[in-house]
Amino acid sequence: MAFLLAALLLLGLCGNTISGGESPPTDTSGPLHFELPTSKYETPDTYKAGSIGALFQMVHIFLHMVQPNDFPEESIRKIIRKNFDLSTDYNEPENIVLVLKIAYYEIGIIICAFLGLLFIILVPVVGYFFSICRCCNKCGGKMHQREKENGPFQRKCFAVSLLVICVLISIGILYGFVANHQVRHRIKRTQKLVVSNFKDLRTLLNEAPQQIDYIVAQFNTTKVRAFSDLDGIHSLLGGGILERLKPKVIPVLDEIQAIATEIKETKEALEDMSQNLQSLKDGSAQLSSSLAAVKDSMQESLRSPECLLPQISEVCKSIESSLSLLESDPGLSSLPPVDKELENVNNVFKNDLSGLVQKGYTSFNDIPKRVKSQTTPVVAEIKNVLNNLGDTVNDVAKDIPIQDSLSEFSGRIDSVERQVHQKLHKAEEIDSYWWLCGLIVCFLLSLIVTFFYLGLLCGICGYDKHATPTTRGFVSNTGGIFLMVGVGLSFLFCWIVMILVVVSFVIGVNVEKLVCEPYANKKLFRILDTPYLLNKNWKYYVSGMVLKKSDIELTFEQIYSDCKNSRGIYSTLRLENRFNISDSLDIQKHTGNINSRFENMDVKLNGIVLLDEAGSKILQDFANSGIDKIEYSTYLAQSKKSPGKVNLLSFSYELEAKADHLPPGQLKESMKTNARTIRAIHEQQVVPMLQTENNLQQKIKILKHTSKGLSGKVTKILYALESVQHFITNNISSIIVEETKKYGRTILGYFEHYLQWVELAVTEKMVSCKPVATAMDSAIKVILCGFVVDPLNLFWFGIGKATFLLLPALIIAVKLAKYYRRMDSEDVYEDPSHYQ
Repeated sequence: MAFLLAALLLLGLCGNTISGGESPPTDTSGPLHFELPTSKYETPDTYKAGSIGALFQMVHIFLHMVQPNDFPEESIRKIIRKNFDLSTDYNEPENIVLVLKIAYYEIGIIICAFLGLLFIILVPVVGYFFSICRCCNKCGGKMHQREKENGPFQRKCFAVSLLVICVLISIGILYGFVANHQVRHRIKRTQKLVVSNFKDLRTLLNEAPQQIDYIVAQFNTTKVRAFSDLDGIHSLLGGGILERLKPKVIPVLDEIQAIATEIKETKEALEDMSQNLQSLKDGSAQLSSSLAAVKDSMQESLRSPECLLPQISEVCKSIESSLSLLESDPGLSSLPPVDKELENVNNVFKNDLSGLVQKGYTSFNDIPKRVKSQTTPVVAEIKNVLNNLGDTVNDVAKDIPIQDSLSEFSGRIDSVERQVHQKLHKAEEIDSYWWLCGLIVCFLLSLIVTFFYLGLLCGICGYDKHATPTTRGFVSNTGGIFLMVGVGLSFLFCWIVMILVVVSFVIGVNVEKLVCEPYANKKLFRILDTPYLLNKNWKYYVSGMVLKKSDIELTFEQIYSDCKNSRGIYSTLRLENRFNISDSLDIQKHTGNINSRFENMDVKLNGIVLLDEAGSKILQDFANSGIDKIEYSTYLAQSKKSPGKVNLLSFSYELEAKADHLPPGQLKESMKTNARTIRAIHEQQVVPMLQTENNLQQKIKILKHTSKGLSGKVTKILYALESVQHFITNNISSIIVEETKKYGRTILGYFEHYLQWVELAVTEKMVSCKPVATAMDSAIKVILCGFVVDPLNLFWFGIGKATFLLLPALIIAVKLAKYYRRMDSEDVYEDPSHYQ
């Protein structure tokens, strides 16, 4: 039944996939990553027998000892070629050799079966004659025990030997009980496994249309991404062109913009410098006039008669000698003006170089907009081609002939499932008989060994070493009777049990060695895959049945292995020989139109001017403005000098100190008044001039820094500008072509990636046939071998061992019973110690 189920499943699969190809699904997220949705299956991939597996393994070791020969592949092939009929021309040498090979392979089984048959024949015969002999008071039937010197030793040896054998028999019976217990629940487990397998198969069938829908849906995801990039052509293609030019263009424009900023700063600095110079000239003239007035006032005071006095004349002379210091520095008035340079810079500034640079920036940054406006018609055409490609993908998905075959396969699954459940109901009834029969056998053997145990227990416990054979107690006599009852039951039933053991042995061993083991090591598949074996006209049976082309190497083993590894049905069954998905999804065929559109895309970016001739002239005029020819060192040196020849603040304090040496009077007051006037001049005129000098120094430093190497800098900028403008003019076309190809590859890459994924998904992943391999394993490895053959082999192994051990047990029990049963007569001894 299990093997039939496996065959139906495999044939059903083949029948369905003959007319159906496979299609995979897609998943797009983020960077267009596709992942085919897969289903979770209930049936486990592996089967574990649990703790009883150790017993099954022990039986397998015994089977290998009984049947160590390799699987007879050639012999089986010959038998299959003869359609399992060896009766015709039996005397042909070929048939004789084949029979001998089979006999050699089965020699271990034949010998064991022959021994079992001898047991079945001889045990009832020997039992019959033994009982007749006992009835005639022979064979130990006479209730008389002769004296033996080693009698006590023999009794003990017989008791120990029988106990050991009973223990071994009990272990065998326990194996039988365990195996029979497995039988009780296997139908329920089989039903659960069958339901799980059929559910997985239906999940497989339902998975196919979902995966096809997913594949088609992923095209829309890909198209949305492509449309998004097409709509963003200004940022992708235009931006790409912009990025290629930016490293050359932006630094030049930034430098020109920096020059424009410097022009403005230079203009402001020159204006401040001119103002400061004029302020210093005016301040110097006013300071000179103020100091002259103070000087005249002091000279007038020094003409006073008081200065003629001896004590005062020295002070007056000292004051008069210092009057020559009250003068302003004439250098400030002699500094040349910067009006010409200021005028030149003002003329440069009026031309607005910054505005011209901004036009250059704008002309450069408008590249994406110009690209978008020029490519609008081509983008519309490409979108139309992509929409048509979507229709093509839908048509290809529909052309994969899978739906009809899957519907047919679904009907077959329903039919097979109904048949399996019907057979399982019948098998459940048979299993109940099997379990009952096994239970009876186990209890029967348990009854026999129980009598032996009771005999040993009563015999040992009731034995009185001081009693004579005729005076033995009731308990001891009962033990002997139990032993003889066990012997009688052994003769009555053990040969019947052996019939069951031989039959189950022959069946179980052959199924294990001819089906289970070769299925596990795939030798069974190799036989089925033999060319011209199952059909004389087909080299490979599966390819002839599935593909209608028997010369294509498609084997049962390959199908099973691929399904086991979750490979898709398309590749597993080589369906490219019926429907070539690679041709239908040829990338060049579908993307050629798109590629030609990109190649014909004509983007013109002429007229990109970073700075026109007016801007270049402004740069030249600025370089020729003369600011680099100003003697900044002279201005700096003069601006660092004090506006007067002397520090007026110190001079005023010294004057006050000298006036303190004068006697009170008009002269003294006049000197002090002049000292205060000098301090006022310092605060009101010199301090502002010092601040103006500081401002002048700052502006001079700015102008000096700006003008340093100005001509060379401008020349360098103009050369770089010319070079970049020349590069744009001569290379913009090649850059546009390169970036257009790159952009086109990006758009096409989405669909190439999608179509490649579709092909991979269809050929390798779509409709994974793993449930079929799992169903095969469930039918053969689990149900047939795990639920049927392994318990069957464990049953005959345990019961057979127990039955064989009954032979020595009954012999020993007959001999031991003499020592426990009460005798009718006995030998006469003067010394009672002879009975010990």
